[in-house]
Amino acid sequence: MTNERSGRFSLSDLQQLIETMYSQKDEARGVDGTFMWLMEEVGELAAALREGNSAEAAAEFADVLAWLATIANVAGIDLEQAVLDKYAAGCPGCGEMVCVCDDATKP
Repeated sequence: MTNERSGRFSLSDLQQLIETMYSQKDEARGVDGTFMWLMEEVGELAAALREGNSAEAAAEFADVLAWLATIANVAGIDLEQAVLDKYAAGCPGCGEMVCVCDDATKP
């Protein structure tokens, strides 16, 4: 699944991998059920970060990203395109590549 030229693994690659492995289960669970699994993984990531366990945190980051890709698949969203559409031209708030939004606002 890696890009032969760059050796990189894209968000599209991730979505396809998740689709191949889990699509039947994911479709049956739906967006709501899948969202609950994502939230559980976010909690596990928070615990790993709080404990300072970098190996466990890395695994939990992977789980969170995988569940996010799962929800995108079930919802019919191309995650890579969505990220590019929103962030490729700069911060959605100020439009700059290095955000200059006020810290009190959510960029």
